Amino acid sequence: MSDRLVIAGAGHAAGQIVASLRQHDFDGQVVLVGDEPYLPYQRPPLSKKFLAGDMSVERLYFKPESFYDDANVERHCGKRIRAIDRDTHTLSINGASDIAYDKLVLAFGSRARRLQVDGEDLERVHYLRSIADVEAIRADMESSRRLVIVGAGYIGLEVAAVARQAGLDVTVVEMADRVMSRVVSPEISDFYQIEHANQGVKLRLSTGVSTLAGKKRVKAVVTSEGEKIPADLVVIGVGIVPNTELASAAGLEVDNGIVVDDHCRTADPDIYAVGDCTMHPNAIYGRMLRLESVHNALEQAKTAAANICGEDVAYCQVPWFWSDQYDLKLQIAGLSQSYDDVIIRGNPAERSFSCLYLHEGRLIAVDAINAPRDFMQSKVLIAERALLAAEGLADVDIQLKELAA
Repeated sequence: MSDRLVIAGAGHAAGQIVASLRQHDFDGQVVLVGDEPYLPYQRPPLSKKFLAGDMSVERLYFKPESFYDDANVERHCGKRIRAIDRDTHTLSINGASDIAYDKLVLAFGSRARRLQVDGEDLERVHYLRSIADVEAIRADMESSRRLVIVGAGYIGLEVAAVARQAGLDVTVVEMADRVMSRVVSPEISDFYQIEHANQGVKLRLSTGVSTLAGKKRVKAVVTSEGEKIPADLVVIGVGIVPNTELASAAGLEVDNGIVVDDHCRTADPDIYAVGDCTMHPNAIYGRMLRLESVHNALEQAKTAAANICGEDVAYCQVPWFWSDQYDLKLQIAGLSQSYDDVIIRGNPAERSFSCLYLHEGRLIAVDAINAPRDFMQSKVLIAERALLAAEGLADVDIQLKELAA
């Protein structure tokens, strides 16, 4: 194996590809191209410890610079890819020479979804997706008293928790009728709504945003109901958009993500794709998925690297996610969208419990709050498509693995 492998994108998945290539003794040349001036880094801490000031930039890095030096990785940080030419096997780079490849891995990731309202471009209005975003938010937090967050998903609620602990007055505006509605059940939403209210967060649910008011700097968020919420700072967290435009322009199939097979290959045998930007098959759930998940990015990266190195490895994983808010660790295993029964295991008042999602008696997902044992055991049971005995599921003294039929 002596191919020139180019990794387009420099996020978490890109760092894992380099690590996995080394494990497989890849002897070709590796080139890494990313549009941020940083080595591949972890994004989950951005809205948690990094925002709180408890983590340095260097600690965010997936691997230190010496790792890439030792692996002889040619790095092009702060370079934006303009186009992919599949005929000539080259990438066009803004302000730099073209980069040739024999094999190409697209690890483009995703970007923050923009809020399409007047005032979205005012000063002190922020999105949170990068190191630069968080550094700007932190700087403005120091001189702010009132923060308004648009969106009550993971990012919005994690920012709310950090901001409240920093002493800011926090209001969260959410169009849905409950928090984290896209990923958890009403039972879990209710728990987190109570928690944030107890911490002093003001929630405006079933409420849209009509305008961000101000001349040069944002001064208020005007809701769809006409309420004017004063704001010294606004953080918008209304989802992400996969970065698929370059793949589409190159003629690759895109359907809410770059379409790949279970080996992380696109229809072009010389191009692979991994992470947030991909739409891939999942045998456990029997459908195509696009996942916004570090676990997915890492595991797809491992799969792509193995296949590039001549192995025959299929990607089949139980998706999992997590969120840290205050002293609560939410760990989600599986996808709950098609559940027909839900069981609360444990006592929410004790701040350690799980929500089990079943479909025709099979465990398909678990939301575990400060309950790591349930989370770990559920991943195995979901992968096995295990039938669970209904009796005893709510009893925390019985381990989940003991209830599999």
